[in-house]
Amino acid sequence: MEEHVTHHVSCGLLVRAGRVFLVHRSPSKAWYPNVWDLPGGHLEPGETNRQALVRELREELSVEIAPPSGNALLTRQEAGLFLEVWRVEEWDGDIINAAPDEHDAVGWFSLDEALSLDLADGDYPALFKQVLS
Repeated sequence: MEEHVTHHVSCGLLVRAGRVFLVHRSPSKAWYPNVWDLPGGHLEPGETNRQALVRELREELSVEIAPPSGNALLTRQEAGLFLEVWRVEEWDGDIINAAPDEHDAVGWFSLDEALSLDLADGDYPALFKQVLS
C-alpha cells in the first residue's frame, strides 16, 4: 500500500523598504536545490503553522517575530504539500544566515531583481507584485 505524506510548510515573506528577503537553497538540497526561496520550513509534530514560522525564522535568520495574525498571503494544497506564506514586516534582531547548510546566500531584492531570479515556486512573482506594488 502506498503512503501519501503531506508536507506542511510555513514560510515568511519578509518585506521592508520596497524589497523582499529571499534565501538561496544550497545546490546539495534534495528538494528545490539551487533556487531562491522564502525562509521557513516544515511543521514539527504538535506545532501550528504560526508556531512553525516563528521557530523557522529564529533558526534560519536569528530573528524573533510575533506569531502572525489574520490570514496567510498564500495557502495552497496539492499532492503531498500544504503550503502557507505569511507576510512579515516586523522582527527583532538583525537578519543573518543562521543556517548556512541550508542556504548558501541570502539577500534583499527589489521587485525587478526578485522577478529575474530562478525562484522555487511559480506563485512567488504574483506574491512579490502584491506586496511591493
